[in-house]
Order: sequence, then C-alpha cells, then structure tokens
Amino acid sequence: MKQEHKSSGKRIVITVIGEDKIGIIAGVTNVLADNDVNILDISQTILQEFFTMILVADMEVSPIDLSELKEQLVRKGQEIGVRIEVQHEDVFRYMHRI
Repeated sequence: MKQEHKSSGKRIVITVIGEDKIGIIAGVTNVLADNDVNILDISQTILQEFFTMILVADMEVSPIDLSELKEQLVRKGQEIGVRIEVQHEDVFRYMHRI
C-alpha cells in the first residue's frame, strides 16, 4: 500500500549524485544540521562506482529560506565533487507524477 504524506509546506527533496567517496553524507547532513533542517527520510546506494542519495527533509524551524539552503548545498556539492539538487516537495511531486 502506498503511504501518503501530508505536506507541511516546508518539506523538501534533496538528491545527490556523484562518484563515491568518503564524506558525502556527512557533508550534506552537516549543512542541514547547521541550518536546523530536520531529515525525515534518507536513502542512499552505490550503483557501480556512483553514489546516489535522496533525502526528504523539513525546513519548518530553519532560520533560512529555500534559496539560501540551495546555495549552501550547491557550494558543498562543488566542494566535495557531487551534484546536489534541492526542490520543494510540491515541485518534486509535480515533476515526477505519472
């Protein structure tokens, strides 16, 4: 059975893709923790030598807005050599509907 989640309006989806190396999860989650962003769900796997992660998080108590968080995560991605994308949950759902 498919589980439905109510959107609080502050939920985001973060995707991370890149060559596997030490410190990717720590780099991403440290940015989230530093900005009071709560991780609700996380899934990561290695496909061949490529690291992939998708994260659902809640920005309800974060002092920054989505655009600032995106900038910080993109900078972190460049620093650690992965591609990080951040979308509001509603945008993600709209873009990936069947």
